[in-house]
Amino acid sequence: MKHSNISIFIPHVGCPHQCSFCDQRTISGAQHLPDGSEVREICSKALDEVKFPENTEIAFFGGSFTAIPRDYMLELLTAASEFTGEGRFRGVRCSTRPDCIDREVLDILKKYGVTSIELGAQSMDDEVLAANERGHTAEDVEKASRLIKEYGFELGLQIMTGLYKSSPEKDMDTFLRAAELYPDTLRIYPVVVLKGTRLAELYESGEYVPEPFERMTELCGEMLRLAEEKGIRVIKCGLHASEFVEHDMVAGYYHPAFRELCESRIYLQKLITMAEGFSLLRVAVPAKDISKAVGQKRSNILRMKEMGVEVRISPSADGRTKIIERR
Repeated sequence: MKHSNISIFIPHVGCPHQCSFCDQRTISGAQHLPDGSEVREICSKALDEVKFPENTEIAFFGGSFTAIPRDYMLELLTAASEFTGEGRFRGVRCSTRPDCIDREVLDILKKYGVTSIELGAQSMDDEVLAANERGHTAEDVEKASRLIKEYGFELGLQIMTGLYKSSPEKDMDTFLRAAELYPDTLRIYPVVVLKGTRLAELYESGEYVPEPFERMTELCGEMLRLAEEKGIRVIKCGLHASEFVEHDMVAGYYHPAFRELCESRIYLQKLITMAEGFSLLRVAVPAKDISKAVGQKRSNILRMKEMGVEVRISPSADGRTKIIERR
């Protein structure tokens, strides 16, 4: 059964810092703060519609959940907890900052049925964190992650690629250090520069120069490949499709099918390896992966042709990727 979330967005409330890239109202599309009655309404409706509630979590996203005013946090948790337990949703998921986690907070979250906590790590490089006004350190991420796992919560980490003062090498180091914390889930968010943010000012002044888009899909594709090897479930790669983001972005790495672009890069590397020393390659891949293997607008086929290799891709009968012919 596929995991699902009942997402409730709490835009930028409780955050002690305004990060260089952040405009949660644009990212989430949310323009108001939900109260307990609205949470009950959303959960009640979802409980009637979701096919497998036992594999579904009520998810508070968008802000730093454990940094919001305590009375408001308890109001939301009280409402959500009424819909968890036997015959209802699996539990509650929330996202927060690494420096807003301690034992007192975790005791509260445990009491109200929280099962998963996602930390916005963003980077594991202190220079990058400081340059982007995150207000916490990589050590904070490590300490909070260990504490969350000690309490028995599912740990999720969110990292960002392409930040101001970062580089592909620093981004990969962030991924590897995050992987060493053994998260259950990972979200990879390539930077999107939004109007009205500090990052937009740095971009417009020329101080911040993003890496080429193709370089970013290559980097994130490698992270996806390594995550699979390490048994880490990547639940998001790229911001979700949103008219708000499309309207307010001025630069960065947004595409409604960003993850598929990254997965296509993985397939391209497989094709290059398979075709080494040959001019014709026939490959069978799982039917669900045909578009990834071919590439958007047949980009992988065309790239291989430029390299002097004719590639033909067909669906495999047994659902595995394998070479049919090469010469």
